Amino acid sequence: MSTQTIMWISFAVVMTVMFILDIGIFNRKSHEIRFREALTWTLVWVSLALLFNAGVYFYLGPTKALEFFTGYIIEESLSVDNLFVFIMIFSYFHISKIHQPKILKWGIIGALLMRAIFILVGIELIERFHWMIYVFGGLLVITGIKMAFGGEEKIEPEKNLLVRIVRKFVPITKRVRDDRFFIRKGGILAATPLFLTLLVVESSDVIFAVDSIPAVLAVTHDPFIVYTSNVFAIMGLRSLYYLLAHVMEMFVYLKLGISFILAFVGVKMLLTDIYHISIYFSLGMIVGVLTISILTSITIGSRKEKKLHG
Repeated sequence: MSTQTIMWISFAVVMTVMFILDIGIFNRKSHEIRFREALTWTLVWVSLALLFNAGVYFYLGPTKALEFFTGYIIEESLSVDNLFVFIMIFSYFHISKIHQPKILKWGIIGALLMRAIFILVGIELIERFHWMIYVFGGLLVITGIKMAFGGEEKIEPEKNLLVRIVRKFVPITKRVRDDRFFIRKGGILAATPLFLTLLVVESSDVIFAVDSIPAVLAVTHDPFIVYTSNVFAIMGLRSLYYLLAHVMEMFVYLKLGISFILAFVGVKMLLTDIYHISIYFSLGMIVGVLTISILTSITIGSRKEKKLHG
């Protein structure tokens, strides 16, 4: 049995156990997730990612460990941008904090399956058609520029294709009933607003994957590293949402930093046959940009708060 096979098995075991504990036991019932609980689970998932990274270092070597860590940082930073969208989706559908965890739980399950498909397809395309790396690189650069200068994102669920199809063929209730996605109404199966919200969250993740998967493929083409770094970032996304939901407005320059990272990894892909940008430089650039954007946001945010109260 090869070393990477052992790592795949270890990863599967860790994820299965943690998935059962997190989503199947501790968060099985719908409840409002408080700050302390969100902080605890965020620390758990970050710690597990770092421990797994240590395992990658020990069994697969420092290069693979650095690739995993860089991929994880990229995915985690892009996940933070996803939180802005989730906040707008929940606000649009008037989903209470009690019901949000269930939607995010099923959203994560769907994301894990979709990311696996996107990663396999992305790697296969690059392996078969080398020129696709330029397509992915150009896509990331364009996305980064649009994110930086495109203004505020707008959520328009009524224009979502899946929502329109469901509305056409399935009756929709106006109110949320407990935490159910479907209910029986007059003997007819009807969908609740929770199900429509889940559809928008899942379709949004497809758009996120179009950005995030090529971004990690700029670091490595190893499916093990790409998928595991994605999964660890996604599994911690739900707790991270509740940790940052109330303070997202503080990070006014974080989106600009994320857009720069997308453009940077896009350029890295475009230059792949001309000049090799080392992974050490890439990691330093990504961490540096995130740090500067967060510190700048906090500093300017505190100044504005002092002016308002001064």
